[in-house]
Amino acid sequence: MISHLSFVHESAKIGDNVTIEPFAYVGENVEIGAGTWVGPHAVILTGSFIGRNCKIFPGAVVGAIPQDLKYKGENSTVVVGDNVIIRECCTLNRGTEASMTTKIGNNSLLMAYVHIAHDSVVGSNCILANNVNLAGHIEIGDYVILGGLTAVHQFVKIGNHAMVGGGSLVRKDVPPFVKAAREPLSYVGINSVGLKRRGFSTEQINAIQDIYRIIFVKGNNVKRSLEAVEATIPESNEKQQILTFLYQADRGLMKGFKQ
Repeated sequence: MISHLSFVHESAKIGDNVTIEPFAYVGENVEIGAGTWVGPHAVILTGSFIGRNCKIFPGAVVGAIPQDLKYKGENSTVVVGDNVIIRECCTLNRGTEASMTTKIGNNSLLMAYVHIAHDSVVGSNCILANNVNLAGHIEIGDYVILGGLTAVHQFVKIGNHAMVGGGSLVRKDVPPFVKAAREPLSYVGINSVGLKRRGFSTEQINAIQDIYRIIFVKGNNVKRSLEAVEATIPESNEKQQILTFLYQADRGLMKGFKQ
């Protein structure tokens, strides 16, 4: 159902069973997948591609141009996956020439007032709580939870299954499977509760803990920690994910554990 009080550009491609409520705005060259609901006063601008069965709440703005001075009017995009909930007053900006796109994975929840800047990538099954702010060029893996009022510096990477406490300032990379909190942001353990909920075995969780005990608790520098992990921890998919992330941590890692 498309309300006659909404505006939908003639070039927009609207899927089956889409609801567009009164006073919503859907701009030129927008695509909206089947079953999606667009709430009143939501704004979906040029270059937005919305998946199936999404919910976009009042006041959200998807596809505004980047807040970046290097943007020169290129035809960049925002791509939102399926089953994504975008709550009130979220802002999702298009990409720049750096990557030409900003992406949100499937089944993610963006709570009220979340801002996702240009060229950022958010994985699937993520939860970004109220007032999370992502700068440009950020990479967030799958099953990541960011607590409310968290601010993430540009070019930071956050690995799969990580959990960051509310009110955090994330200036360095956060590796997979961990919990991060305090100021400055530090390792406070692994996300064991989240991992159990997602089907990780006790053996897998213990192995992840052994890896991070070497990296963050024993006080070695990163180079020695990586050498020790490679030499002493049995091979596993989790070990490979962690090592791959750490070798690519261009901004450096968050701090280790301190009493």
